[in-house]
Amino acid sequence: MEFNNIIFKVENEIALIRFNRPKALNALNQDLLTEFSQALDEIAENEEIRVLVLTGTGDKAFVAGADITELAKFNPLEAKLFSRKGQTTINKLQELAIPVIAAVNGFALGGGSEIALACDFIYASENANFGLPEITLGLIPGFGGTQRLPRLVGSNLAKELVFTGKMLSAAEAKDVGLVNKICTTNDLLKDVMKTARVIALKGKVSLRAAKEVINNGLNVDLQTGCNIEIDAFAVCMASEDAKEGTSAFLEKRKADFKGSLKG
Repeated sequence: MEFNNIIFKVENEIALIRFNRPKALNALNQDLLTEFSQALDEIAENEEIRVLVLTGTGDKAFVAGADITELAKFNPLEAKLFSRKGQTTINKLQELAIPVIAAVNGFALGGGSEIALACDFIYASENANFGLPEITLGLIPGFGGTQRLPRLVGSNLAKELVFTGKMLSAAEAKDVGLVNKICTTNDLLKDVMKTARVIALKGKVSLRAAKEVINNGLNVDLQTGCNIEIDAFAVCMASEDAKEGTSAFLEKRKADFKGSLKG
């Protein structure tokens, strides 16, 4: 499938999506959201893809929010449909069975922060900035930011950021647990791909189970979460990769995970 607003490629079992509207700082419009959603569908259907990496074209922006030239023309119904489209797409991102890493290479504002929040973790360049500035437009975040940010950094800090519209630098974002690692601008994608390759070598069933158990466990009490873990552990034990992993350990060799989700 041909895309005009994103660049999508797969290499060595790792998918890379670049948001590609550099003249607009990769701002989200209807067309970009549509293409992003279509790419996510392709990834979900391709069992060979083990990790997804997201980044922006250029070194100024990951995604600098919604396209205001488009947004300013919306009536309330159009705004509702746009918010729903954004949330549906970002929910699809979060629900991918494979690990997703955000390589935030500059501004991640509004919808950009909301996309990053739906990833499994974030690496950021030194010049990255995060924020939900919708309040400065007389709006509120509409792509899930009011829900995901408090779950990650706590309600008090989330309220301050949403109420003021202030931005966090990469260092500040790391301090509050939003970012895992800060990289130089030149090394960001290299460092992310290095981590992606480490993950891609792991077993498919166990990666899927680990992500599902962590995400589902966050929405339930501790004991229920532990019970979810017990069931998932048993499913992993039945997989081809578990047999390979335990055999490799006992034979003192490196595991070669080739198991299938279908087997």
